[in-house]
Amino acid sequence: MDTEDDNIFKLVSLHNKERMFNRGQNGYNRLLADHTYLNKDTEEEFLCYGYRTDQCKEAVFLVLVVLTGGLVLLLLQWRPQMVCYLRKRRCSLSHADTILLQDTYKQYSIASIEEKTFPQSCQFLKDFVSSGTQAVDSDYESPADTSGLIVSQEEFKLRYFDHQHVRYLWDRGSQVFSKLKDLSEGTKCVNIQESFYGLSAREQNQKQLVYGENSIEVEVKSYWRLFIEEVMNPFYVFQIASIILWLCDQYYYYAACILFISLMSIGISLYETKRQSKTLHDMVSTQAQTISVCRGEEVYEDVPTGKLVPGDVIAIPQHGCVMTCDAVLITGTCIVNESMLTGESVPVTKTPMTHQEDEEVYSPDNHKRHTLFSGTHILQTRFYGNSKVKAVVVRTGFRTAKGELVRAILFPKPLDMKFYRDAMKFILFLGCMAALGMTYSIIIYVKQGIYPMKIVVRVLDIITIIVPPALPAAMTVGTVFAQSRLKKKGIYCISPPRINFCGRLDVFCFDKTGTLTEDGLDMLGVLPIKNAGFCGVVDDPSTLEVGPFLTCMATCHSLTVIDGELSGDPLDLIMFNSTKWVLEEPGKDTSKFDTIMPTVVRPCTKDTFTSSENPFEVGIIRQFTFSSSVQRMSVITRTLSEDGMQLFCKGAPEKIASLCQQDTVPHEFHDILHRYTIQGYRVIALAHKKMDPKLTWHQAQRISRDKVEFNMTFLGMIVLQNKLKPETKPAIHKLREARIRTVMVTGDMIQTAISVARNCGMIPIKDRVIIIEASPPDAHGPANIKWVTAETPDEGTDYYTDSDYLEDVHIDLENPHKMHNFHFAVSGQAFAVLTTHFPEYIPRVVVKGTVFARMSPDQKLQLIEELQNIGYNVGMCGDGANDCEALKAAHAGISLSEAEASVAAPFTSSIPNIECVIRVMREGRAALVTSFGCFKYMALYSFIQYVSVLILYTFDANLADMQFLYVDLVITTSVAVLMGYSGAYHKLVPQRPPGSLVKPSNLLSIIAQILLVIIFQISAFLYLHFQPWYKPAPKNLDADNTHCWETTVIFLVSTYQYIASAFVFSKGPPFREPIYKNVPFLLTLCSLFAFSTYLLMLPFKPILDFFNLMELHTKSVEFRSVLLAFSVGFIFAACLLEYLIMDVKCTKKCLNSCSHCCGNGDEKKDHYRKIQNEIQLSNWPPIGQVTYASLNEPHVEIEEELMRSQGAILVN
Repeated sequence: MDTEDDNIFKLVSLHNKERMFNRGQNGYNRLLADHTYLNKDTEEEFLCYGYRTDQCKEAVFLVLVVLTGGLVLLLLQWRPQMVCYLRKRRCSLSHADTILLQDTYKQYSIASIEEKTFPQSCQFLKDFVSSGTQAVDSDYESPADTSGLIVSQEEFKLRYFDHQHVRYLWDRGSQVFSKLKDLSEGTKCVNIQESFYGLSAREQNQKQLVYGENSIEVEVKSYWRLFIEEVMNPFYVFQIASIILWLCDQYYYYAACILFISLMSIGISLYETKRQSKTLHDMVSTQAQTISVCRGEEVYEDVPTGKLVPGDVIAIPQHGCVMTCDAVLITGTCIVNESMLTGESVPVTKTPMTHQEDEEVYSPDNHKRHTLFSGTHILQTRFYGNSKVKAVVVRTGFRTAKGELVRAILFPKPLDMKFYRDAMKFILFLGCMAALGMTYSIIIYVKQGIYPMKIVVRVLDIITIIVPPALPAAMTVGTVFAQSRLKKKGIYCISPPRINFCGRLDVFCFDKTGTLTEDGLDMLGVLPIKNAGFCGVVDDPSTLEVGPFLTCMATCHSLTVIDGELSGDPLDLIMFNSTKWVLEEPGKDTSKFDTIMPTVVRPCTKDTFTSSENPFEVGIIRQFTFSSSVQRMSVITRTLSEDGMQLFCKGAPEKIASLCQQDTVPHEFHDILHRYTIQGYRVIALAHKKMDPKLTWHQAQRISRDKVEFNMTFLGMIVLQNKLKPETKPAIHKLREARIRTVMVTGDMIQTAISVARNCGMIPIKDRVIIIEASPPDAHGPANIKWVTAETPDEGTDYYTDSDYLEDVHIDLENPHKMHNFHFAVSGQAFAVLTTHFPEYIPRVVVKGTVFARMSPDQKLQLIEELQNIGYNVGMCGDGANDCEALKAAHAGISLSEAEASVAAPFTSSIPNIECVIRVMREGRAALVTSFGCFKYMALYSFIQYVSVLILYTFDANLADMQFLYVDLVITTSVAVLMGYSGAYHKLVPQRPPGSLVKPSNLLSIIAQILLVIIFQISAFLYLHFQPWYKPAPKNLDADNTHCWETTVIFLVSTYQYIASAFVFSKGPPFREPIYKNVPFLLTLCSLFAFSTYLLMLPFKPILDFFNLMELHTKSVEFRSVLLAFSVGFIFAACLLEYLIMDVKCTKKCLNSCSHCCGNGDEKKDHYRKIQNEIQLSNWPPIGQVTYASLNEPHVEIEEELMRSQGAILVN
């Protein structure tokens, strides 16, 4: 037995030694690690590499700079990672002085590691650093996580780096850099309420050294710095190199003009960049101000807001202020305008954190009703007695909610626009063509014996011809004009590249309230309870006798008086105003209740309900604010001259009914509720409860809502009408005509949402709606889905009945439950169950889903991302209040806001309806098509000049200085700029603009035009060659024959080709206005055509000499007429090719078929189409059946009613 125990002991010892060795090995590996991940599995994930200075590499680098004439410095400017590769050596992170960061988009950036020393007394810092080890491998145990920080017994060292306004600290214990934490991460609510009494000035200063200044400053760079950065742009570097090359080739006038234009372009670019930067700076900056900070024991000191740090306790000024930090209310209440962040100008009431949340971990999103966010405007504060309204600072600077939004603007995600990726591919193709031309030129010139230096200059000149320097600028012309037109219509864009995305949208999601429907509500009536049943609709609630129902309507709200006017949620306003009571803020008269009573309501006239001797007044003791997660709000009140307190509650009918005594809920409750919601009315249920008479005011302030919001008495329901905006139906109709899918994403009830979707035309009247009722697993079984057909509303309801988009419902006789035209309606709860237990159904649900109700802000964001994952280009339109994340995630997010611009979305529309969606999409399509047209024109312009030069090089000739200048400046620049001036087409059509430059149709179009150019230029040259008077240009070893017949003929013919190319690539409908409406462009083309004809047919010697042309007037009219015929013939051939061959449906279908056969289709784009086809060809969904998560097979539970109504089930 002892031997067995000894063996066990040895085994355990061996295991412990092995475990200790593994721990040590893990720690050793981390110590030597030269890279790690930051923010793992988040949107801001970075791969982090360590580098340190290498003296040898520095010496080699200096030699390299000298040998390349400083050109290697440009490489470092364009590729930051080269700084590390060329000047530093790889090392462990613990010894690094430089960090190389690579994001998920393969973009690199560099950050320098800084060090600061602190006294050993900085306990907060040591606690923070040691806390970072909790996220690391638990097998590694460090005896002292902060030991690596110690410099001496009196001080220790902190290593950190800043990246995109976020600070990362080094923790030796975990051997990683981790993001600087504040009180918004991992802090319990009870700690925020009870552990912070104010920091001393010394503690505040120490913390500020770590957290930095509390400010959100957008740097406005000086013009000189902007100039240097702009000149370093590859585009301008290429321009500078080209200008030097032209000067070497004695093209002085041309080089001088291009230099002047480049300087003008740089000046305009600098002005616009500075202006936009200044606008953003002014939008996000806050004027310097002071705020009262608690120093402990109710001692307050006024300090600048820039010195605030997490942990400070601040006193909110009584008359309000603009918040410069995120802070949690711990005493008092605040009325806040959050329009800067949300675009929603309705005042919001913020209440102090309560003790029922003690064990919860604080989260700015989950506890936003207690959080004062940076950038928001405090309108009023409410304080009890002589106490102050206090808040604990949790986040400062760029770590605040406002700071995160500003960072998203300053460092946006790279837009995955296929157009730009294809443009780079095409430029690479042009580079290959340049290489071929250079090879051909070298061969020709060597055979002709041209001087080597001239060969080099001529060969390099080909690059400036085939790759036009103005190409990047020309591609943005359409976007610039579109942004200007949108601004004139009251639509502001803070992200211009998004405009092109609007041209490719497939689906548009809409919030309901305030977006599709009016902000305000109309009171249809109330349904109070009488004798255990509803007593019928009462149109005017003020006629009811005083009782719990009327008192609940008058007290259960979050209204407040601002500047003498009642303000708050529109629903609360309509509900309170219908009672015809009055609301009074705290004042002298409230002393009859208590000095700490915040609000009092009373009937409008004392004679209406009670005598003057005993006025009926109700004071609101406590407010449980509305939360979308619990779908209700409630208040604790006390009525004057009555003992005890009462609870009044309002919210979602199904939620309120579940919290009431069931014998107080009428048996016809579900039928009545269904009758109103299916017609689109908004229904709110009311309930009340008498509180324990022993409940004191202090207890009421601390009690949690779950301890009072139960076992209530059901009082009745309020029925409100949320009317559609008059512009909603026509806008939805236009979108459906254009085959843009429309989706509703709302927080309202599912039946109400379905009704509104039908009323506005999202769901045609003959289409069926299938409600997905998903339940999570419970004791009775696994998670399941019920596929229930929604009831069709009664006839006579106001619907769109246009036959354009109303189609018959196709029912398969062999499978009567299968319907081709159906729409899913999903609640937030069902969506959560689907995401967790049925993820394989999510793609199908989002493809066929039209109504998503009771969706939280996070779920709205998730829906947008799911749509994008299956290939949709998604737009989102909302009022900004609960839609910020979804608006930012969408390819095109439009916030309906009165503000000129906000950080809530890429687009902000002062047009308070969804007509702005149509306008933005039309402008997006016009901008995208303009970008394509400009690109194709610039590409063809390059090839025209390329062909001309190669022909002339063959015969030892070249274009003259003024000829290059006329083509590049007068023709190309004016045409490229004015081409984008065409406005958007007045109608949104079903066709989509092309999304790829390398589509077969685009490539074939450009290639066919190039072949035409080659044919007509060679034909014109051959015609010249066969003239009896023609003599070849004399040999010149400098290869600069510019005054010869070859140059004259090729130049004149090519000018017509530039004009024709601009015309054929400036198509109007269906995405842009007809070309004749772009008057400046049309006049320019006509003027250029007239001038070229004048040069050819009526040559004037001074003009011929200016352009270095031969004496055309000495040759016959027949010769000149044939050249004109060649030119006009090219114009007709180009138009015929582009409009009658490339644009016909037959050609497009053939090209698309070839593309798919070759496997060049957009697989991601085709993904949702494949899902649609799968659904169309299958018997899915299993209507009237139940699908269980464990089996993933439908369990048939078909009711008799379903069989009689071909699948219709009444939803209770």
